[in-house]
Amino acid sequence: MSAIRLLVLGAVRQHGRAHGYQVRNDLEFWGAHEWTNAKPGSIYHALKQMAKQGVLVAHEVAPSTVGGPPRVEYEINDKGNEEFFTLLREALSSHEQKSDVISAGLGFIVDLPRDEAIALLKQRIAGLEQWRSRVTEYYVPENGPEQLGHIGEIMNMWVHTADSGAEWTRGLIERIEGGAYTFAGEGEPFVGVLADDEPNPYATGPHPDDNR
Repeated sequence: MSAIRLLVLGAVRQHGRAHGYQVRNDLEFWGAHEWTNAKPGSIYHALKQMAKQGVLVAHEVAPSTVGGPPRVEYEINDKGNEEFFTLLREALSSHEQKSDVISAGLGFIVDLPRDEAIALLKQRIAGLEQWRSRVTEYYVPENGPEQLGHIGEIMNMWVHTADSGAEWTRGLIERIEGGAYTFAGEGEPFVGVLADDEPNPYATGPHPDDNR
């Protein structure tokens, strides 16, 4: 699945309605340009593509002050919300997701009820444990990687990846069960987006009068 799609839907959803630069600014503020391919071009492309697909609604608003077409603001609709939560649940529950996808899922985990977030993370652990057991049908970690020649290092990496992923996920579950963070339905959520006039210390370029 696409981390960009989840991130863009989530950013628009947090604003309620946002233009392209706001979405780009949020993703840069979260550092997403460092751990995904969320570069400006891919963000604007995703916004336009999802508007064509009917998961976002594009609104032409005030004309650009530097010329060109009117600024476009995007708003998530019911179809977009449905896809957002589908992608979010997949990101948190599947052990097969790449690091950029699970990172995107973590960015929006509090949009779910606490109990559901815990249940999805437990699914992730179960998947990691099943994957590890499949690997160890052919590879005995206690005997070391040398048993299969240098190819054993691949199996060794997989086992360590499964073990470390499960350990980290258990720690996250423990923190959530202990009351960490504010989840859906529990009160005022954490504000993870920047106001229009709030400077972004991680911005990769000057603030344009965005009309995309």
